[in-house]
Amino acid sequence: MLKIQFVSDISCTWCAIGLHSLQTALNRVGDAVGAEIVFEPFELNPGMPPGGQNLTEHVNQKYGSTPSQFAQSRAMFRARGEEVGFTFNLDEESRIYNTFDAHRLLHWAGLAGRQHALKILLFRAHFTDGRDPGDHNLLVALAAEAGLDPVEARRILDTDLFAAEVRAREREWIDRGVRSVPTIVFNEREAIVGGQSVDAFETLIRKLAGQPATG
Repeated sequence: MLKIQFVSDISCTWCAIGLHSLQTALNRVGDAVGAEIVFEPFELNPGMPPGGQNLTEHVNQKYGSTPSQFAQSRAMFRARGEEVGFTFNLDEESRIYNTFDAHRLLHWAGLAGRQHALKILLFRAHFTDGRDPGDHNLLVALAAEAGLDPVEARRILDTDLFAAEVRAREREWIDRGVRSVPTIVFNEREAIVGGQSVDAFETLIRKLAGQPATG
């Protein structure tokens, strides 16, 4: 059984690509390799205020990308997403938001065995539907869709439950040297960084499982 720790943020395009690439690779390998994916929290923008920021403005301020350069990046994200069955609907009006409460809910979902389902729904809500992953009403609805108790989800969001746990996990990964996401750690010993291809993930999975490489 492979233990896969997937360190990521909901507002990270490469994280959405990486997760869908990883899942496609695991589907290719099939039942020959069992795997458990644990989602670990990482905030790219922990100081992001409520309401977020225009995404084009954000990448210009943070990375120096011009609007035309970011338009090219959006086209690339759409193409990479299509390769692994994920839809990016990013445009000039797209926004980036605070994700801390979503990470709190994901921590709880992990305790309830519904973390993967919620993570997929969060990526879809944010990148496909353009929703704010910090919106409590949205988070409660997504929790219910993922098979979680919406009343308990609301109670968690209305308090500071799991805030300390999430911050502790974030500090631990930073202390371990994680500076960019996704960072995917296999069996606590081998890591791969970024939105890698399906082939790259499959090759590593087969190697760790002692299987011959394909093709």
